[in-house]
Amino acid sequence: MAAVLYCGSGAVLSHRSAATLWGVRGSSSRAIDVTSGSKSRSRSAIHRHYSVLPADEVTVERGIPTTTVPRTLFDFAAVAPVDEVEHALRESEYLRLYDRLSLRDLLDRYPRRRGARAIRECLARRAETPGRARSWLEERFLPFLREQRLPIPQLNAWIKAGERSFEVDCFWPASTTVVELDGFAAHGTRIAFREDRARDRRLRVAGYGVTRIAPEQLDEEPGALAADLRSLLAPSHIEPRSSRFNTSVRDNVRSG
Repeated sequence: MAAVLYCGSGAVLSHRSAATLWGVRGSSSRAIDVTSGSKSRSRSAIHRHYSVLPADEVTVERGIPTTTVPRTLFDFAAVAPVDEVEHALRESEYLRLYDRLSLRDLLDRYPRRRGARAIRECLARRAETPGRARSWLEERFLPFLREQRLPIPQLNAWIKAGERSFEVDCFWPASTTVVELDGFAAHGTRIAFREDRARDRRLRVAGYGVTRIAPEQLDEEPGALAADLRSLLAPSHIEPRSSRFNTSVRDNVRSG
């Protein structure tokens, strides 16, 4: 708020800082991003952007004048890698941060503006793979799959095993392959270790192939990991029973 006030009348929080305020990205020690209709130099603590913003692209959040969520994502796409923008877009949808003016409206309004290409790519990715990538490992795993030209899974999908349903990190229906992404913080306790093995056993009995991937493997053995996944994801020649799985993606608490 201090940075916005310092930049004068009509200034609003924007770009990375607005994305942090909306909760679609983590906090950062970078300078505060502020957009205003008057041109001036940035300072060490304030990164100033010049733009005359229409009324439907600004709002107030927690008492702080800021860009709306769609405009925030549009601006964020101009200064951040596309994978980070994709994660922020998915997070905004999970948090139900909608606005009367959509991202597609902004693309129509600013078809050649910096960030427009990244937004189009993110919208295409979302259409291809719905759902929310909730952990840092999931955020890294999707770019890894794209880099290796591997199929993109359903994220946080619910599948049925006997009389129970389990939410899994990644699911490829064509090959009934499940990948669980094991960050130590979430899976390193004795209880989690035991419960993970019980889940895996039930899923394998139901006909799913379960593979667990640790964070270090993405960095230390990407080639071997990609080759193994490529083999695992080869379509099965056995037609799964229609009652075997329910592939709808739900954003709720993980079932034990």
